[in-house]
Amino acid sequence: MARYTGPVCRLCRRERTKLFLKGERCYSMKCPVSEAVTDRHSRAYPPGEHGRDRMRQGSEYLTQLREKQKARRIYGLLERQFHNLYVEASRAPGITGENLLRMLEQRLDNVAFRAGWGASRAQARQFVRHGHVLVNGKRVTIPSYRVRQGDTVSLKPSSRELFHVRRNMDTLDRALPPWLESVGDRFEVRVFSLPIREHIDEPVQEQLIVELYSK
Repeated sequence: MARYTGPVCRLCRRERTKLFLKGERCYSMKCPVSEAVTDRHSRAYPPGEHGRDRMRQGSEYLTQLREKQKARRIYGLLERQFHNLYVEASRAPGITGENLLRMLEQRLDNVAFRAGWGASRAQARQFVRHGHVLVNGKRVTIPSYRVRQGDTVSLKPSSRELFHVRRNMDTLDRALPPWLESVGDRFEVRVFSLPIREHIDEPVQEQLIVELYSK
């Protein structure tokens, strides 16, 4: 399956905001788009030869496109995956933009990230693919698996001593969103309810995405 293998900091620079794609580095002074970076060698501008020129205000279409790209990159989806999810969201009852964000949040790799087991969604996705994550006691290796209300997501007992898992849980100060609740220890969470827009803290303007795909 095709996937992006290039430098992820380049993606953050292109969207001119932190997408938190690289775990601890995103919280450090090394982040190229960090507001704390004031050094003259910082690269807080879009990549490429004409990166500084891209900082000028663009068209309405460009604004919508960049918002779609930002959302797609935050959750780590390819274009076809994202578009198919939008089509499903548009057919579901309710507000299309909120349906889209809810479906993105319900992905199993996102739940593993929200639980604090992975420093980034990419690392959480790898945990899922390698069989470290259980849903209702059964191993699920599909990152796009959509959890439902009442599901219990946990780490496999033998995986709870992994160095990266322990380090992430000890160093990352990431609170569970209101739609997830901890069960017993920090290695098991339950889907308390389906996420609503107020529970999703990602800087995404979903209405721009809907406007883009509605053209």
